[in-house]
Amino acid sequence: MITAFWFLLGVVSITYLIDFTETSGRYDSLPGYSVPGVLYLTALRLPLILQQTVPFIGLFVGMATLIALNRKSELVVARAAGISVWQFMTPFLVGATLLGLLTMLVINPLAAWGARQGTEIETQWRGTSGSSKPAPIPWLRQSSGDNDVALGARAVLEDGALLVDAVLLHFDPDGRIILRQDARTAKLKDGYWMLTDVLETRPGEIQSRVADARVATNLNEEFVQQRLAKPESVAFYDLFRKIEVARSFGIAPYALETQFHSLLSLPFLMIAMTLIAATVSLKFSRINQSRTVILGGILSGFVLYVVTVLVRAFGSSGVMPPYVAAWVPVVVAMALGATILLHKEDG
Repeated sequence: MITAFWFLLGVVSITYLIDFTETSGRYDSLPGYSVPGVLYLTALRLPLILQQTVPFIGLFVGMATLIALNRKSELVVARAAGISVWQFMTPFLVGATLLGLLTMLVINPLAAWGARQGTEIETQWRGTSGSSKPAPIPWLRQSSGDNDVALGARAVLEDGALLVDAVLLHFDPDGRIILRQDARTAKLKDGYWMLTDVLETRPGEIQSRVADARVATNLNEEFVQQRLAKPESVAFYDLFRKIEVARSFGIAPYALETQFHSLLSLPFLMIAMTLIAATVSLKFSRINQSRTVILGGILSGFVLYVVTVLVRAFGSSGVMPPYVAAWVPVVVAMALGATILLHKEDG
């Protein structure tokens, strides 16, 4: 646990410096930019980045601690005393599980909150500037009577109730665009969208600008939240409820389900990383460990992480069931690690 603390401290420090430098370079031309603001924005983004690096921290902590015990001959003494590899590996596996639970129950909610706050700050900084390209926001389609409208936006705030730099395309019954409205903001009210600073464009007519406008809607706030919510901005405690609400609206919650199962499987992913660390670190070497073996352990952990992220993308898109995408790589990695240890240690 002490080694894990120092690794976490080192990763947090390096990540903060790198992200601060990168964020400063990306936003220094925006009207709302300030150094204290970037420091705060970087701190908000830190838990989300840390959450992604935790599996590698588990791998490096396991390798570093086992190699240190090997150099002190403590593992040799443990084996000579009749303690099996599974007995002296139990504290490592328990520590990895605790680190995974800490990430799932504490770091993830902080990361979700920081992601939402960071999005609001970035949107305020951008103002009307188009110099930065934010992540694409999915379009919504609403139909009520003869009113057929598609909505898009550059940013989504207030859990989906406020669209920034919104675009509304109005269609006639034949599917032709009859009106485009570009609004500075679109606020979801009870039964309508309240648009501000609206530029209206009709085919064959000169553009006109109005201070505000209303567009009737049959969408409610909870439905919009489900369609526009990013999985990384939803805390673990809220994911199950969000999934149930999405299903009640007939929305396929593949991304939310994949995120939910990925967080549930995180403690087991940490165990898999620890088993991989053990397979390359238990061989006794008093002076130095084989660099090839250590590199092999790092490469194996990296491959596991890449495969996990890749399969998770398949789950988020609905190509495969989310629980399969989240659990299969973890279970396979745990089985392989346990098999190698059984073969090397128990014959």
